[in-house]
Amino acid sequence: MSPKRVVFKKVSRDKSLAVYMARRDFVDHCDFVDPVDGVIVIDPVQLKGKKVYVMLSCTFRYGRQDMDVMGVAFRRDLFVVTRQVYPELQDKEKLTHTKIQEKLVRKLGDNAFPFYFEFPDNLPCSVAMQPGPSDEGKKCAVEFEVKAFCAENQDEKMNKQSSVRLSIRKIQFSPDNSQVAPVADTTFEFLMSEKPLHIKVSLPKEPVKANVEITNSSSRNIKDITVSVEQVTNVVLYSNDKYIKSVAKEETDDCVPSGTSLKKEYTLYPLLAHNKDRRGIALDGRLKHEDTNLASSSIVKEEVLREVQGILVSYKVVVKMIASGTVGSSEPDDMVFEEFKRVYLRGLIGDDDESPTEA
Repeated sequence: MSPKRVVFKKVSRDKSLAVYMARRDFVDHCDFVDPVDGVIVIDPVQLKGKKVYVMLSCTFRYGRQDMDVMGVAFRRDLFVVTRQVYPELQDKEKLTHTKIQEKLVRKLGDNAFPFYFEFPDNLPCSVAMQPGPSDEGKKCAVEFEVKAFCAENQDEKMNKQSSVRLSIRKIQFSPDNSQVAPVADTTFEFLMSEKPLHIKVSLPKEPVKANVEITNSSSRNIKDITVSVEQVTNVVLYSNDKYIKSVAKEETDDCVPSGTSLKKEYTLYPLLAHNKDRRGIALDGRLKHEDTNLASSSIVKEEVLREVQGILVSYKVVVKMIASGTVGSSEPDDMVFEEFKRVYLRGLIGDDDESPTEA
């Protein structure tokens, strides 16, 4: 017996139309993006001769919806496309592109009409900044939405009673095209020390395990080694804000006396479960009544402007330690994760795509 497939359904308040979608997460595979497909069921009596339209929109929101400074609203539509579904402009067979649409149209009857959208190449993925416990209203986010409404024409103001809004997500999985583990190394010179301190960090694929190698040829003693994963979020539209948040950290008492070396593996767990209610953490976008995960790294294509992406996310591993006789900490070059594996962010349950990283 084949497992049942879940179909999302939402009906307008006046029962004039209903939207059916088989999924709400659409994956950007870098070379193509899953299309947005679904079916609308109408009630001709309730429509009273009006037309039915479907809209796909991508919106960047920097502040509350009612925020307006000197006539500038902190909200921008990055992409909007509207199509007429009823009366149909083409035969249903030509408008039906997927098998799930065929099944839904056959099951829902003559008043069911398919719709289909393709994402352009330059759109960002869904990202939302996690608000604090006391924050109210809409959060800073890149959001996608499917809207269905009935009107005399598509420019007419939308009536809430005869419209449906469904939030969707455009998400990204990193391609598995890297065979070499990322490596970063650096050397520190100390005053009054003839030889340097050498630090090397590498990341194998399974899971987020940092292999730290320290060769202490200096005259200083190294102690209190800390390894962390930091999330770097750049809000590149409207502002150039940058947020750096530690999402996983391991603090140790490990020490490397002068003239010795250390080779050790540190395991880190950058999970949303460990960062609940932390303001400013970037998430993968959140649907109502569903949990989400830490945002994946943004993979921006070469021909796409970074500014239109709204929010860019990356990760880096940072190793810190204290050298005796000095004030502060010694920090090697940061290792930047250009592509970050989603399964590490969600935990043990989730996707099994692997992501390459670059030092």
